[in-house]
Amino acid sequence: MSEGDRQALRAEARSDVVLEPARQAFVEEFALMFSDMAGMPLTDARVLGYLMMTRAPHSSSSDLQTALGASSGSISMATRRLVDSGFVKRHTVPGERSHYFRAEADVWGSWLAGERRYLDRQRDIIGRGLAIVESGGHTADGDVDAEVRERLRNGRDYMQWLRGHHFTMLEEWEAFKADRDRTDRSETR
Repeated sequence: MSEGDRQALRAEARSDVVLEPARQAFVEEFALMFSDMAGMPLTDARVLGYLMMTRAPHSSSSDLQTALGASSGSISMATRRLVDSGFVKRHTVPGERSHYFRAEADVWGSWLAGERRYLDRQRDIIGRGLAIVESGGHTADGDVDAEVRERLRNGRDYMQWLRGHHFTMLEEWEAFKADRDRTDRSETR
């Protein structure tokens, strides 16, 4: 990529830093919904909503601060959590040192795929708790830790069961999108 191309790309990205009022209203509505319903921190939800609505191919941490009126620390924490959870991807720009972020075309499919790491971690931690209880010799029904063991076993096994369903859900989601795209193309002909 030539220096001129890089400058044009940066100029295009900067021109979309502050969203149109209707788009910004969506970001706020989306953020409140996601924060209230999913328990996501409000700044994280605003960053995700913003990255879904911006026309820019990627946004720097500074762009996010400007657009959302947030501090560098809150943007840093939000983007870290969003990257870790699979909602957002870190993006590099040749010749640039800034951190850039973008929402994938399929934010939800990326999140679903990334959620398996969370489920594995939950399963493993709960499994360690179960091992602690069982190492004390508490493995029989009716013993002092029977209810604790049942809660932990159910938690561990639920995470394993749910992880298995992620593969099925991703396959079904990909099939749904392919069918939708075929239908959309046939309707425009």
